[in-house]
Amino acid sequence: MSEPAVITVPAFTIARPQPDEYAPYYGRYISLVQGEDILGTLDQQRRQSMMLLSGRNEKDGEFRYAPEKWSAKEVLGHICDTERVFAYRALRISRADATPLEGFEQDDYVRNGPFAHRPLTDLVEEFIAVRRATLSLLRNLDEAAWMRRGTANKNEVSVRGIAYIIAGHELHHRRILEEKYFAAAHG
Repeated sequence: MSEPAVITVPAFTIARPQPDEYAPYYGRYISLVQGEDILGTLDQQRRQSMMLLSGRNEKDGEFRYAPEKWSAKEVLGHICDTERVFAYRALRISRADATPLEGFEQDDYVRNGPFAHRPLTDLVEEFIAVRRATLSLLRNLDEAAWMRRGTANKNEVSVRGIAYIIAGHELHHRRILEEKYFAAAHG
């Protein structure tokens, strides 16, 4: 049996981003994130989402609370895709890459993603893997990297702003899954 992984935690505080560190649109996500321990929050979210999604069946994964809405599987796929895009932005900006980064069209990503054809358990495993990769990246940034800013989707953003956006985006969609998908599917 292997020994548990050692979790590195920065010796400095990663404060909440200021409003000038992200586009106003993302304030809706950042405002959902409580406290100032973003790494702890991201790790806790991984466990909370696993709890929500564990034991769900394929019918739960295919559920749509309205005909034009994404299925629960598509929501989870969207969370994974978005986190990958934002983690990539954090990587580029943290490494002082000044190249402006393009936006992405979430509806096209979902439409062209294979989420409906994959088992829900596979998507849950993917979310866990994506979140672990995000945490590995963020835990190993130095203090200067967290404060770096770059341009993504024509807006200035800091690395710490991106971390809070990732957390808020996941929480936003997890709440929708709790309230509109799984409560309705079993209510």
